[in-house]
Amino acid sequence: MGLRDALFGRTRPVAPQLDQLFALPTAALTLQTELDLVSSGHGGVCFKSASGENATASDEEIHQLVTVGADPTSVTMSTDSFGFRWLVIDDPDVGSLVTRVHGAASTLVDHGLGPHLLCAVFGFVAARPPGEGDVRLVYLEKQGTFYPFAPRPGEQRDNELELRVRSFLAGDLPIEPDLTRWMALWDAPVA
Repeated sequence: MGLRDALFGRTRPVAPQLDQLFALPTAALTLQTELDLVSSGHGGVCFKSASGENATASDEEIHQLVTVGADPTSVTMSTDSFGFRWLVIDDPDVGSLVTRVHGAASTLVDHGLGPHLLCAVFGFVAARPPGEGDVRLVYLEKQGTFYPFAPRPGEQRDNELELRVRSFLAGDLPIEPDLTRWMALWDAPVA
């Protein structure tokens, strides 16, 4: 940032920190042993919509990248009620799922959409239903941190379970310390 930017109050967008995603497979083992939660096989990347030709090319390239060597129907694009775009990937192997989500996010960055990345979300479900409930691990790409989100019916959340997940994963993942950033993602298409 130059002197002119400082004088006029301009800031540079924060670059996404994607490499922390690769800590998730280890954390998935902790979730399975401590809380009997396993990957749902669903992960997604959320980003702000961009307009124009660049956005169309990016959607096509993202789809091609994440479907290389995989079933093309395992990747879907959707828009939530807030207008955010979601790239949802289905893969039963959590390591492969993380790699494919990382690849999709990297493609967005390569196309100049890095400032538009919001988060990545990974679903976890009880290995033996009903269990304690489902949990989503949300990765804040600008902060490089994770937080748990445990949705319940009626747009309620299980705060106790979220705090338990945080305590078990603190050694495996960089957990977001600011609880005000633990946003509820009611509309997320990742189960």
